[in-house]
Formats: sequence, structure tokens, C-alpha cells
Amino acid sequence: MQLYKPEDYKKVLETALLAAPEPLPLAELKKLFDEDFDDDTWRALLDDLKRDWHDRGVELVQLASGWRFQTRPEYQVFLDRLKNERPPRYSRAVMETLAIIAYRQPVTRGDIEEIRGVAVSPNVIKTLEGRGWVDVVGHRDAPGRPALYATTRKFLDDLGLRSLAELPPLAEIERMIDANTHETRESPETHDTALHDASPPTQGDAFPAADENDTSGQVVAAGEA
Repeated sequence: MQLYKPEDYKKVLETALLAAPEPLPLAELKKLFDEDFDDDTWRALLDDLKRDWHDRGVELVQLASGWRFQTRPEYQVFLDRLKNERPPRYSRAVMETLAIIAYRQPVTRGDIEEIRGVAVSPNVIKTLEGRGWVDVVGHRDAPGRPALYATTRKFLDDLGLRSLAELPPLAEIERMIDANTHETRESPETHDTALHDASPPTQGDAFPAADENDTSGQVVAAGEA
């Protein structure tokens, strides 16, 4: 098939992105064409394609690991009615641990326990690793060399974000905890004020903004909604 004009290239991009099961980084999209476009041309094509879909129920977005089409949030409530299975719900311990890792990363299990004021069950960490939201990114130079945990590109993708700098205020994370968790209480149940002082990491912190040319799918420091 011979491509002659921008509309032709946009149709190929649109087809590839609609068919892809996961976000596609720019390095993968560049494999679609023989032509070697500069970054400004790629940006123009993708921005133009975004505008083509601006008034539809699906939108083109750039996430941490690449570009994808996704349902606009205001329409997701209707699609949820078609699902036979209820979405997974997580305990308060899991969600609080995730929030601490997201805002304080990289952190050890001991760091998390110090902030929460209670022991962290191994199953909590396993749940987050199994969901693909956190991963071990290294080990602290301390006795026992404890593992350092950080969030992944998948965590950002599932939140619809490009980098940790776009994390919402902690109060919003807390609302998510209240809305999406069971009341599974620990003894004692504590909420350390240190967590309330957290702020989203900047691009210079443990998890910098995604590199569109990175096709590994892993985070730089560390890597279903």
C-alpha cells in the first residue's frame, strides 16, 4: 500500500493503536513506516489524530509506556454494566502501602512500616507485585541489604499518567482508598501524619518521565485498569 499524504499515515497509526493490546511507545510506532520522520512530524501526526477523536467516547492518550486509545472516564460507568466480574477490591493496608511507595519511592519494607506504624504483611507486597504496580529496583546499602520498592510504568498506565510528576494530591489517593477498599482493619489501625506531608516526586526523583524510545516496558529507575 502506497502512502502519499498525512491522512494516509494517520490511518495506519489509528489502525495500529486500535489493534494493540498494550500502549505502543514511539519506538514501536516508528516501525510502521519506511520513512524516517523527525520528532516534530510524529508529534503533529499524533496530535492531529487526538483531535480527530476529541468528541468521541474513546480518546487517544500518551501514557508512561506509550500511546493508546482508551475509554473516556465519563463513559466507563456504562461499560462496567457489561462486565460479569466485579473489579478487584483491595484492603486498606494494600492501598496505603501503594500510596507510600508512590509518594516516597524508593522505599524499603521497613520504611513503609515506620510510616504506617504497623507491620507490613508479605502478602501486601505480593499483591502489589502481582498487580504489576510495584517492583524491586535495588537494595539499600544497609545491614541485610533490604529491597527497595518503586512503582512501575504499568501503575502509571493504569492511572492514565505519563510520569509520577502527574500524581494527584494525596487527598485524592486517600479518597480512592476509601472508595476502593474493604474495611479490613489491623490492630492497631494508624494513619501517620508523615504520609500527609508527601508530595508527588518530580522528574528528577526516583522515577523520571518515560522515555518514548524505551521499548522494554520497565521503569527507568526500577517499570488494567
